Amino acid sequence: MIRFIVNVLEQGSLYAILSIGVMLTYRIVGIADLSVDGTYPLGAVVSAMVILAGGSPWLSLLAALLAGALAGCVTGLLHVKLKISSLLSGILVMTGLYSVNLMIAGGRSNLSLLNEKTLFDTSWLDGLSDGFLVGNFVIPYYRLIVMVVLVLVIKFAVDWLLKTKLGYLLKVTGDNEALVVGLGHDVGMVKIIALSIANGLVALSGAVAVSVGRYYDITLGTGMVVMGLSSVMLGTLLLKKVKVKMTTMVIVGSMLYRLIVALAIRMGMNPQHMKLITVIIFIVAIVLNNASISISFNQKKGERHA
Repeated sequence: MIRFIVNVLEQGSLYAILSIGVMLTYRIVGIADLSVDGTYPLGAVVSAMVILAGGSPWLSLLAALLAGALAGCVTGLLHVKLKISSLLSGILVMTGLYSVNLMIAGGRSNLSLLNEKTLFDTSWLDGLSDGFLVGNFVIPYYRLIVMVVLVLVIKFAVDWLLKTKLGYLLKVTGDNEALVVGLGHDVGMVKIIALSIANGLVALSGAVAVSVGRYYDITLGTGMVVMGLSSVMLGTLLLKKVKVKMTTMVIVGSMLYRLIVALAIRMGMNPQHMKLITVIIFIVAIVLNNASISISFNQKKGERHA
């Protein structure tokens, strides 16, 4: 049971990073960015190649972050400068990244990191493993500890960002683009920056996933945008009446999503059907969200008439 809970927390933490990126574009700026399905494996393959080349796993995270930000910038440029719809821009970048990811991997569709040191290597703790705390708590749960720390760092960084001038511009862009123009700022540039930051976080999530699974596969990104949106919707639906930051909602939503998937598999569902589970969760989240909005609207309408 403990192992089950730890696995849920680890997977939830991993996809919380991706979901925070999806939140920035979908909930803050109001853009449904499909390039996520391409930038997630982009971050994974960049991280894998850095590690295989003998580089630091931590350095590979930075490389993945920058690669994802660059891909997000391309999506933004297609949308803003070439006037292509955000939906189609994301599809174009996602499709193009499939070939780019293959090229980065040297034409290989998968890579193994079984014999490489990843983010969760504990060899540096061997000298301390005789201690009760390190030997019994740190080493067995080292991966979970690292994942939680990463999520918290990203959460607080995004919370801080949303309190800055840029953060307010991102929020206003999602609510009223005309107001941004009235304030003398370039709406297009704000969107490009938002897409860059969001896809950088998505690629970072992919980079962490490589260290978790110790392998890279070209199909890793399939359905990631749906999974991210499901986590965002579940979190905001569950905690909408609680005064917590949106990043916290998204993290809770990601944990809940992984718990649902883990329980479905534990109850006997074939792991090969996980994408189907993702779609079902997404549909349920949309239905519940629409129902919640309808109830809230009717309540406010009733209060006005009263």
